Amino acid sequence: MSRILNDLDQYQQLAVVQTDGPVLILAGAGSGKTRVLTYKVAYLIAKGIKPSEIIAVTFTNKAANEMKERVRKLIVNSKLLIDKKDQNHSLLTIHDLPYVGTFHAFCAKVLRVDGKYIGIPSGYLIYDSDDSLTLVKRIMKDANISTKIYKPSSIRAAISSAKNEMVDNIAYRDIARSPFGKTVLEVYEIYQKELQTIGACDFDDLLLKTVGLFEKVPQILEKYSSKYKYVLVDEYQDVNTVQYILTKQLASKYGNLTVVGDASQAIYSFRGANFRNILNFENDFLNAKVFNLEQNYRSTKNILTAANSIISKNTSHPVLNLWTKKQVGERISIYNAQNEIDEANFILERIVTSSKPLSNFAVLYRTNAQSRNIEEAFLHGNIPYRIYGGIRFYERKEIKDVLAYLRLIANPADSISRTRIEKLGKGRLKKFEELKQKIDINVIASEAKQSRKKDRHVESDSTRDDKSSLKPLELIGKVLEATEYLKLIDDGTEQGLQRVENVKELKSVASEFENLSTLLENIALMEGKVAPEGSFEEKGKNFVTLMTLHAAKGLEFENVFIVGMEEGLFPHSRSMLDPAEIEEERRLAYVGMTRAKQKLYLSYASQRLYFGSKSANLVSRFIVDIPEELISAI
Repeated sequence: MSRILNDLDQYQQLAVVQTDGPVLILAGAGSGKTRVLTYKVAYLIAKGIKPSEIIAVTFTNKAANEMKERVRKLIVNSKLLIDKKDQNHSLLTIHDLPYVGTFHAFCAKVLRVDGKYIGIPSGYLIYDSDDSLTLVKRIMKDANISTKIYKPSSIRAAISSAKNEMVDNIAYRDIARSPFGKTVLEVYEIYQKELQTIGACDFDDLLLKTVGLFEKVPQILEKYSSKYKYVLVDEYQDVNTVQYILTKQLASKYGNLTVVGDASQAIYSFRGANFRNILNFENDFLNAKVFNLEQNYRSTKNILTAANSIISKNTSHPVLNLWTKKQVGERISIYNAQNEIDEANFILERIVTSSKPLSNFAVLYRTNAQSRNIEEAFLHGNIPYRIYGGIRFYERKEIKDVLAYLRLIANPADSISRTRIEKLGKGRLKKFEELKQKIDINVIASEAKQSRKKDRHVESDSTRDDKSSLKPLELIGKVLEATEYLKLIDDGTEQGLQRVENVKELKSVASEFENLSTLLENIALMEGKVAPEGSFEEKGKNFVTLMTLHAAKGLEFENVFIVGMEEGLFPHSRSMLDPAEIEEERRLAYVGMTRAKQKLYLSYASQRLYFGSKSANLVSRFIVDIPEELISAI
């Protein structure tokens, strides 16, 4: 045990050795949250607790696998693990590790064994999101529910949200009052009957049905709550209602529940996460022990002070005061760009002139659509990059769809683009064909024969030899209007909104060109510059990482750029009227800033071409919140 504790600081040690009873560990950014959780598992085993009596749950397979590997190494290094050939059975074998996995994986396992008590066969199928959406579409078609009025993806999202809030199809009857709600109810009830007939559970059912099993069959709850004497939960600020209840059920017999989290890093409300669960922990468990981990091992003092100055403005949750023994470090560099191109070129110049490996740099942005300018700058500068947790701008499905429409206008013989459009629906294709008849195709097609100027920013009106010829920006607008494509992709979810923003950002690209052929040629050349993912692996992973701020949680980099620090962009315009959403935006800024280890750059543009139109927004309030003595203007 001493070998394990020697690797921890005094605050981490206190949190680890408090094994019995309810424990809340408030772990700030970079304070060793996962380290404490894994060391606590090892400490419990060192105390003599059987691994089979311990369960640790988290949210993603990646996090679960990382935790599992850390626990294994800790046990090996602590000499608690032996080779299975060894006859000393007082020690552990590799097969004696505790259960470490996601909420969904654990529930799937429970239902395989004991789902029969509530009518779930052991060989039940698990429907992923695509399977679920396909079933919803079929139900709506059979029930003659208009998919134009109610999007299947919106119906599916509403059902998912209800399940996460512990509202089954029976309980949904009490809240289905609006036309949309009544439609959801109609689909929801058929959907559940279909799943039962098929012998299937969707992802949300895995949790909902397990909680229901524990409630309806007390002996099964007794089985699992007796089996697991120690329950540990990672990222507790991200649990939703059904996960919250499941956690309490598992810990109901012994009460040995350890949860780790930080309300200041709660940024997933759009997924149903409720950071108030972490605030209610002490009310749920009156004898709970609370430990604050505020020592940061990642960032410099200036970065932490700047991040603290922003998050301290929040009032709805406790804010940890992070501190570090690391050096003061450089000031936060603030760059006021002329426009989005200047902003991207600034980042490119800083990276190119640095002697540090490309892997030391990350560029963070609030919306997916913002990656486009950065990507183009990197492609022109021949800088390898990777979109973490996402897809490159011109490879995104919605961008390819809209480009297929444009390519078919430019070349009616483009069979590949026609095939892609046909998959979007016969009705949508018919409307597009009607639009094409109204467009002077001959004039547009003739542009391909005209000489093209290399500089896309210096096109002259001489390439437009007829007033009936439409500019690319106008064409996109007409295509989107005629096909109602934005309604197709906007399902009301966060992902749907991102897809819409990506299409709108394509308008920014189109606005820079006078004719369609030149636009399509430029995009084709841009796509041609994109190297396969594998080529980056061959270069030893030496590439710049681009990602949204939401995707950055849990990661760290030597140098971090956060772009688009403007009111309406970050904080996002959708949050401006809701104080609770502004607080989440502030938490998102805090998360982004604390990804930086050595150097942090924040940039904003005096004027930005965004969604096809130019705007001039005020500098973000998050930059204003940073004390001047911590800032270095570039």
